Amino acid sequence: MLENPMDVLEQFPIRKTKKQKQAFRDAVSDWLSRNGYECRVETGSLGARNLVIGDPEKAAFLITAHYDTCAAMPVPNLITPCNVVLFVLYQLVVTAVILLPAVLAGIAVGWLAGSVPAGQLVFLILIWANIALLLCGPANPRNANDNTSGVVTVLEIAGTMPKNQRGKVCFVLFDLEEMGVIGSASYRKAHKAQVEKQLVLNLDCVGDGNELMLFPTGKLKKDPKKMALLRTCCGCFGEKRVSLFEKGLAVYPSDQSNFPYGVGICALRKGKLARYLSRIHTGRDTILEQTNVNILRAALTSLVSRSQLD
Repeated sequence: MLENPMDVLEQFPIRKTKKQKQAFRDAVSDWLSRNGYECRVETGSLGARNLVIGDPEKAAFLITAHYDTCAAMPVPNLITPCNVVLFVLYQLVVTAVILLPAVLAGIAVGWLAGSVPAGQLVFLILIWANIALLLCGPANPRNANDNTSGVVTVLEIAGTMPKNQRGKVCFVLFDLEEMGVIGSASYRKAHKAQVEKQLVLNLDCVGDGNELMLFPTGKLKKDPKKMALLRTCCGCFGEKRVSLFEKGLAVYPSDQSNFPYGVGICALRKGKLARYLSRIHTGRDTILEQTNVNILRAALTSLVSRSQLD
């Protein structure tokens, strides 16, 4: 039984199998019901199970996070949202590292067997095996940042949201983000009319870093009223800072991309070349700073309270 949201880190550290996910959803639903919320599970594509908290038909806001656990990887998934060139280059390098063993094995088999088709078959088998391991392989046992941090923050906001403001918000914990944002895509399909106007605040990897950044979609950047509301979250909080990315191109791959007025929210470290997010998808993902959770809880609760969105 959960006594507070941070208990998720200890009691449900892995949420990958059907059984693990069910146990997590049951415990979270119980905690939320004790805090005055109604919860339900919505099914989606490929067996996705989204936990919906509140009334999505009436809410002006969705506050979301994905709860599924990624597969373990030998190298971290480095994300540099504000430096698209570096982000793409790193993804290409990782792809090349994944492809190289399959290419070499295919060449070796083709040469030894004297058959090009045999080499091609080995190459394809190894490529698909690698893809399967990346998507469905053994769960990463360390996922404090990706995305236990987002789950904890959503629950903290829900638990402390003033009762007279709860009607404005629907909280959603998405499934199958790691498989390709499938849970959030299913949710959008099921609630198409509502999400066309809702502000979607998606928390993904908010536990490790001093700069808490908000990345709005292109359509959202063109809405002065919603952007003005997001700016009210920004500011310095001791060594921490909440920032809104307003100009230029940024890439943050997460569930907010499925929504017209989506905002990706993450915590970044500052490096010499770029702000970055690392450690995730590996055993080094062990940092979840309560300070980050507290800042975002206060900022987003205040945002909801002062909003006058149509």
